[in-house]
Amino acid sequence: MKGYQFSKFLPNELPKGGFDELLKLFTQLLNYTAGDAGEALAWMNELDKQYKFTNKDYGMGDFIEDLKEKGYINEENGETKITAKTEQTIRKSALEEIFGKLKKAGKGNHNSNTSGIGEEKNADRREFSFGDSLDQIDMTASIHNAQINHGIGNFTLTERDLEVEEKDYKTLTSTVLMIDISHSMILYGEDRITPAKKTAMALAELIKTKYPKDTLDIVVFGNDAWPITIKDLPYLQVGPYHTNTFAGLELATDLLRRRKTHNKQIFMITDGKPTCLKENGRYYKNSVGLDRKVIGKTLNMAAQCKRLNIPITTFMIAKDPYLQQFVRQFTEVNGGRAFYSSLNGLGEYIFEDYIKNRRKTVR
Repeated sequence: MKGYQFSKFLPNELPKGGFDELLKLFTQLLNYTAGDAGEALAWMNELDKQYKFTNKDYGMGDFIEDLKEKGYINEENGETKITAKTEQTIRKSALEEIFGKLKKAGKGNHNSNTSGIGEEKNADRREFSFGDSLDQIDMTASIHNAQINHGIGNFTLTERDLEVEEKDYKTLTSTVLMIDISHSMILYGEDRITPAKKTAMALAELIKTKYPKDTLDIVVFGNDAWPITIKDLPYLQVGPYHTNTFAGLELATDLLRRRKTHNKQIFMITDGKPTCLKENGRYYKNSVGLDRKVIGKTLNMAAQCKRLNIPITTFMIAKDPYLQQFVRQFTEVNGGRAFYSSLNGLGEYIFEDYIKNRRKTVR
């Protein structure tokens, strides 16, 4: 009798050990240790004891030596440090992880309700009109239309038969990514800073490799706000800070004023309400409820961004109803958008929105 014979699955052929696989784990752990190579390697040793992902032919000692020889780590004053090569590897890893999910989910295909001459084809079609360029005409579809309209016995092609294929026009975009590093980003047993940091690294790598003419500035905000470089991202940590959203927006706006591009935007990743201002060199703080003074100045800053044509997209990674109510009010004042995102979906949301925002269509 024909049929199938089933046997117990033995994962003997699953890859174990080897430099490339251990490097992936090492770069992932660096996200959680804020770039501390020594701590990441210590974690790997402990995990190896439990899961035995090295073997008698390739051990942790071999891996560490390979990291040094291949330029991923070096020794400085007796301390193990990661190199620029590792920093880029972390960014690429984050990009592959997030952009891979985006492709798998089918996101990123955004049509516009307007159309025109551009660089990338979209699904919109329309009749030919005066001023359209010849390279926009879909000749296959136009001939098909002519055959339907006039028959195939005596071929005739008129202007009414011509079908135009629309394209998206890609614009240069200047983006400021604001990351909340207040203490609440690691409170309540939930690590919120690592997904935010990983998303920032992936977005930076996307822009550097795929959209090199675009600009990305990164601003972190706690009691104060300050810019950081892409190089600083792997080492980013939460501090014992309150949330000075006003200072973050003020700095982001100042950075965008200096950019010569027409399209400007702010992405803000936060998990809480504004709780802090700085006045005359002193901090005004109130973590209880929604302080009218703090909220008022923050909303005024959102309105100022609107006047400067700088939309703010807020990625809210907290579910408290009264916090979401503040975000709704903030978004209405600015005329921007808000996403109430899970930590797992944060990267895909930001990538999808970034790609959508940098495309526009013109007639």
